[in-house]
Amino acid sequence: MTELLAPSGNFSKLKTALYFGADAAYIGGKDFSLRSFADNFTRDELMSAVRYAHDLGKRIYVTVNIFARNSDMSEMEDYLMFLRDSGADAAIISDSGVFYAARKCAPELPVHISTQANLTNKYAVKFWKEEGASRVILARELSVAEISEIHDFVPQVELEAFVHGAMCISYSGRCLLSDYLAGRKSNRGECVQACRWKYSVRKTDELSDSGWLDMEEDEKGTYILNSKDLNMSAHLDKLIKAGVSSFKIEGRMKSEYYLATVINAYRRCLDGGYSKTVERELLTAAHRDYTTAYALGANDKTVNYGDSQTKGDCDYIGNVVGYSDGCAYVEMRGRFKVGDCLEILSPSENFGKSFIVDRAYLPEGEETDDCKLVQTVYRVPCPTELSVGDILRRRKA
Repeated sequence: MTELLAPSGNFSKLKTALYFGADAAYIGGKDFSLRSFADNFTRDELMSAVRYAHDLGKRIYVTVNIFARNSDMSEMEDYLMFLRDSGADAAIISDSGVFYAARKCAPELPVHISTQANLTNKYAVKFWKEEGASRVILARELSVAEISEIHDFVPQVELEAFVHGAMCISYSGRCLLSDYLAGRKSNRGECVQACRWKYSVRKTDELSDSGWLDMEEDEKGTYILNSKDLNMSAHLDKLIKAGVSSFKIEGRMKSEYYLATVINAYRRCLDGGYSKTVERELLTAAHRDYTTAYALGANDKTVNYGDSQTKGDCDYIGNVVGYSDGCAYVEMRGRFKVGDCLEILSPSENFGKSFIVDRAYLPEGEETDDCKLVQTVYRVPCPTELSVGDILRRRKA
């Protein structure tokens, strides 16, 4: 059975990811992770996350994927032994020195080789398998045909591939742009995402006026380094046939609503096949123009010139935190009013149902027609019995 693997930047996002159908989640601790600006998990939180996932029959993989310096290694062995003792199902590692430390001090800890290791050929995969890795996370630059060849050459190793989310303009994410422009080291978890910036060109010709010029690319804009988002939802069958055993969704910095939307769509796609419902669902959360990148062959249409990001077709209204006596208790995340039509996002058969808000009540019981206090729990009559973890949203006009 193919695994659906979701990102989780904190415990709340982890619960959302698993509730909406992820089989496993990858998370980061406070150290040695390439998403140091996510909330991430303390050691106590990480142990709790492992217990929580295991109680549901699901798995936790922990990122230890920085490119380490000598100064990191004094604490690295202790951290790897902690991960082993925590019951984490694997450590995700990109650096060969960190891998060496893991095999030496915590040989019982399964290791997955990160996409940052640039695994683009069958011999590299075979090398890591023979060194003791149980899984490799393939580079996004590979085609389905190349993945199939790798699987045929090394059938004993699990293959994980990204199927959805943000793409890095640099080769397998190994970028120096952030460090050069902002002094934040992308290969040590501090990426400023300089590739998403809007750029201009300054004239330096002494014979012309000084100042700034707009930079255009085919009259579509100036986001010359801004990659489109990956979307392989229509081609999961090809990846399964090629030998991919884990489908990975990008986004430890993404919102709970984004995770719920994307994971729900891919869960339904895996269980019931690609459909117009899946296609429509993946337009509801913020995203860039979609691409299949290089999975189906050479592709020179992977840059999102027009804008930095599209906001999506729906507004995130709130999280359902309870339901009783015909009323939903909604922790507000987006302003809504009496008369609004709200749609249900759920892993259950209630997915896609909607209702009109005809009344709303503050926690103290006072009726209101304008729910505008962020994170206030409003009581809203709802004809559909909702579950804790469901999400309400509103279609944009």
